[in-house]
Amino acid sequence: MTTGGYGYDPYAGAVVGVTPAGIGSRALARFIDWIIAGIVGGILFWILDKGSGLPGWASILPGAGFGFLYFVFFEVASGSTPGKKLLGLHVNGSRGAAKPSLADSAKRNAYMLLNLIPWIGGLLWFCAAIAIAVTVSASPTKQGWHDNFADGTQVVKR
Repeated sequence: MTTGGYGYDPYAGAVVGVTPAGIGSRALARFIDWIIAGIVGGILFWILDKGSGLPGWASILPGAGFGFLYFVFFEVASGSTPGKKLLGLHVNGSRGAAKPSLADSAKRNAYMLLNLIPWIGGLLWFCAAIAIAVTVSASPTKQGWHDNFADGTQVVKR
């Protein structure tokens, strides 16, 4: 059942008539994006570590924050990060929107901010990433808990 013929199924939380992207292609796209964001984040860390006199744990915070901003920026601007574009994937926004809103993208990527917590953030992030992989794999619409938290965003094949 769809509402108003717009292709959004309010009961499934996904757009009707699209092909959801599986965990493999999503993970590969995320890996490509991590490489890109990691290089920039690493440069930020190096600059701060060498030039600011901040403790090492504080120098890493801007790089970790950059990763979150990288994903939010590209998803909001075009619906795809460079890694997703390369693999022919796209993020639909909540309620079948063509791309995520700022709120949608910030919600679906909020787990990345766990990296900002000194000492245990990496472990918390890893646990959240595993939970995402499990919930994407178990979902018929291939939506993880982070997609559901973001009001039904969905990564699809183009």
